[in-house]
Formats: sequence, structure tokens, C-alpha cells
Amino acid sequence: MDNRYVTPAAYKKSYMAFIAIGVLTLILGFVFLNPFAGAHGDNVNSTRFWAGLLQNSTYFLMIVNVALFFIVISTLAMGGWQIAFRRVNEAIASLVPIMAVLTFIILLCIILGNRSDIYHWLDKEAVAHDELLNHKKGFLNSWVFLGFSFVVLFLWSYIGKKINKLSLESDEMGPMDFDTAKKWTAKNMTWSAYYIVLYLLSVASILPWLWLMSIDPHWYSTMYSWYTFASTFVAGIALMTLFVVYFKNQGQLEFVNKEHLQDLGKFMFAFSIFWTYLWFDQFMLIWYGNIPEETVYFKPRLQGMYKGIFYLNLIINFVAPFLIFMKAAAKRNYTIVTFVSIIIIFGHWIDFYQMVMPGTVYNNPHLSWFEFGIALGFVGIIMWGVSRFASRTPMTAMNNPFLKESIIHHV
Repeated sequence: MDNRYVTPAAYKKSYMAFIAIGVLTLILGFVFLNPFAGAHGDNVNSTRFWAGLLQNSTYFLMIVNVALFFIVISTLAMGGWQIAFRRVNEAIASLVPIMAVLTFIILLCIILGNRSDIYHWLDKEAVAHDELLNHKKGFLNSWVFLGFSFVVLFLWSYIGKKINKLSLESDEMGPMDFDTAKKWTAKNMTWSAYYIVLYLLSVASILPWLWLMSIDPHWYSTMYSWYTFASTFVAGIALMTLFVVYFKNQGQLEFVNKEHLQDLGKFMFAFSIFWTYLWFDQFMLIWYGNIPEETVYFKPRLQGMYKGIFYLNLIINFVAPFLIFMKAAAKRNYTIVTFVSIIIIFGHWIDFYQMVMPGTVYNNPHLSWFEFGIALGFVGIIMWGVSRFASRTPMTAMNNPFLKESIIHHV
């Protein structure tokens, strides 16, 4: 089998064009949106600049990190079915350090720039005169925000590199006997266990509170982190599926078949429903309680200027994948799976938009050229990073002890 990937010229042109659009958008943002003005919300264009960067950086960081999370949960579950395309996950996960650096720089600029138009709790005078914010200042402060963000992003990158390195070692080790495979698997499970604890303490709890929920510091939801996890997890699975289809079309991933594709489709189908369950539960409980400090979050989204985006979010992220993926045949069709994957990635990008924008730019809900341009820049970086990894690494882990299980996988 030909296990070597060479990046096509058209693919290179695509990611270079996307990255160029992202860079150009950033430059034009500096010129026309005046990002260093209006730190207290008196310049909506300045606020949009930082809000757009926050939305895109956190979203794309968290969905590339899903690839690493998927490797970890599969390893701990002793799941062998995904080994045929594991290198695709590793290629996406290799972008975590790059995305982490970009995200931390943006967060650092927002915090050190004292952008209280993004995070109201950065305004010390407002905190001093606000009983609730004053009560939360032990958690909502610059040191906790930057310190926790730095530690988590560093550990994501470090443990991810360790797990990827262990996988690549299997190429050099050759076919493993039982004892060697047992020791190698034990190492993988150990690092995976470290990571799953970190993931639960970050994505499933504190990070969404700091990065996103604290945009509306007077409001909170005990379901918010799980909601954010569900949104990024299903988008991450969609991203993985897109690259599985791409590499399959490029003559790679010889052992991937429609059984694997159907299982990835099942994940997207199931977690689209799971995301909707959390979306409805969070909304229904707040609607039923009708407590002002809770309904203040949904009022601009449901009854204000963001109403259209609010319902579009539900249609794209639930109705579309639910109806399309109900039949098994749809999950085994490469064209349909690709189409739904793109819809899901875009839909949850919209979800992050409505998480960030109502609490920052308030009465300016239009999707502007800036958000789209920055998003394309991040898409280009992901395409470049995956291609870079694939061109240096065999795209099938030939010596993985679980490869046979993946080859004979049947739904």
C-alpha cells in the first residue's frame, strides 16, 4: 500500500488563500475597526474586533482539541475500530499547540488591554459598586483567568504531544509481540488517563465559565460547560469526518470503509441530539423559573435583535442533521456525510457567535466581514497543519496492536 501523502497543489493554494484572507481581514480590522479605542464599550467596532477574535479562537481551538479527546476516550475504552483513521485525529490534534498560542495571545490582549467591553468584570470601579461582581472577584479576576488558561493550554499541548509521540513510536518499533504491545498500550492508557482528568476539569467545567460565560457575569448556568462541550464535540467529530473523507479520496486510509463512516455519522447524529437536549434543558428550566437574573441571558437572544440567529442555530444544529441522518444509508454516503459535516461545523460556529456577541456588541447582531474573514483564516491554518503532519507521517498506523480489529470492523 502507498502510505505516503503528498499535498496536492490545489489543496496548497486553498489553504494559502484562506490564511491570506485571514491575515488581510486582521489588517483591515486594525485599520477600520480601531481595536485600541473604546475599551469600555463606547466604540462598537472596536468591541467587534476583539469579540470576533475571541469567538473564532476559542471555537477552533476547542474543536481541534476534540480530535485528541477522541483518541483518549477510544484508548481508555480499548476501542480498536478507529485505528484505521487514528492518524487523521493525530494530524488535527497536532494543531492544538498552535491554536493554544494564538488563543492565549488574544486572551492576553483582551485582559491586559482591560477590555471591559468584553469582560465587564475587568472594570474595577464597576466591580466595587456591584455586589454580585464583588462577590465573584475571587474567581473572576485577571490572575485566575490568565493563570488557569495558561496552565490548561500548556498541559493540553504537552500531553497531546506525548500521546502523538507514543503513536509514532509504533512505526519505528515494527510489529509488536504480546508483551511489547501490552507495555505500549499501558503507556498510552496512562497518558490518556492524565488527559481525561484535565479535560473534565477544563472543558467540562472551568474554561467555558472563564472564556465565555463570564461575558455575561451577572448570569450563570450549571449546564453551560456541558452545553459548550456538546457544541464543540459534535463539531470536532464533523471536522474529523471531513478529513477522513478527504484522505480516503486521496488514496490514503486503505482500511477505512463505509462501516467507519457510518459510525462517525452515528456520532454526529447522536451528539446533535445530545446538544439539543442540553440546549432545551437549559432554556426550559430558565423559562419555567422565570427569574430575572436568569432570563436576562435569553431575552436578547429570543425576543431581541438576535432572534433570527437564535432560531437559525437550532435549525442548523438539530433539525438538519437529525432529518438527514435518520436513515443508515445517508451515513454511508460520502457526499451526504461531507455536506452534513460542513453544516455542523458552520452551525456550531454560529452557536459560538450567539454565545459571544449579545453580551459584547449588544444591538449589532449582523454577521460582518470580520467574523467570516477571521474564520477562514483559522480554517486555512487547520488545513495547513493537517497537511503538514500527513506529509511527514504514514497515515495508517501499521503496527498498532488494534489495527486488525479496525480492519475487520463491522457495524
